[in-house]
Amino acid sequence: MIAYLVLVHRYPAQFKRMFKSIYDPANHYLIHVDKNSGPELEADIARFLRGFPNSAILEGHRALWGGYSLVNAELRGMAQLLEMGADWEFFINLSGQDYPLKSQDEISSFLKRNRGREFIKVLDQRKARPETMDRVGRYVIEFERRIVRTPFPRSFMSGVEPYIGNQWMIVSRRFCEFVCHDPQAKRYKTFYRNTFIADEGFFQTVMMNTSAHGEIVSDDMRMIDWVPDGVIKLRPRTYTSDDASELFASPCLFARKFDATVDHEILDMIDDHLCADEPIAPLPMQPRAPVPVHLSAPVGQAAYLASER
Repeated sequence: MIAYLVLVHRYPAQFKRMFKSIYDPANHYLIHVDKNSGPELEADIARFLRGFPNSAILEGHRALWGGYSLVNAELRGMAQLLEMGADWEFFINLSGQDYPLKSQDEISSFLKRNRGREFIKVLDQRKARPETMDRVGRYVIEFERRIVRTPFPRSFMSGVEPYIGNQWMIVSRRFCEFVCHDPQAKRYKTFYRNTFIADEGFFQTVMMNTSAHGEIVSDDMRMIDWVPDGVIKLRPRTYTSDDASELFASPCLFARKFDATVDHEILDMIDDHLCADEPIAPLPMQPRAPVPVHLSAPVGQAAYLASER
């Protein structure tokens, strides 16, 4: 039913706990361990996954915030999951510091009710976030350990409109097959390889300028509380046990981020909540106030928030 890609770069114990909370024998799981984290972390997680036959490790590459390497990890993950099984319908990407707010039964039921929809935040980049056009308007080079944003300007792709959102998504197998293997997607990969923070615009731009997808809903079904971090950057606040009521009441499927070294009790509380006979916040038939996005219509003016890895 579901193919999960989880990106991990630290906190193996927390990842293992999250993995168990999203595990279902009917699903497929693929884990990417950032090569920057060292071989010990990947070896630890590989040993853990031996007990789960429907899981695998994606070959670890270095993943740099702001670089195309993050898009590459997603594309490689989608491609490997397509090979792992023909029975899944939805692709969900997570980080190792995410946590589900609903049980796998509830998540599966929600997705079955919403077949034919793609859940990904989408904004018209020129209209809603014009200050980010420099990301695609300057030539960027990613090296193994650093990213160079050159002063050299470049024109955007001919006949294509740029879109932006964030890196989290729940998308269809159909879209994964297209973006991984269709020759039409190649030009997008070539261009975005030399852009800044490509993972917050690549998939949106491909989807909004092509037709191999279902109805687009501008909602990634993630609960995230964005707080200032410096002059222009925002980061997701770390949830604690003080946030339990709000988390339980959320219609979102997942939340981020959590840090067990800061507050592990909130994870205990969520686990207890997921095991309860009656969920406190039943999932609606459709996502929270869905905003369908159509290729012929402008995207709604929802606030775009830059994300943190």
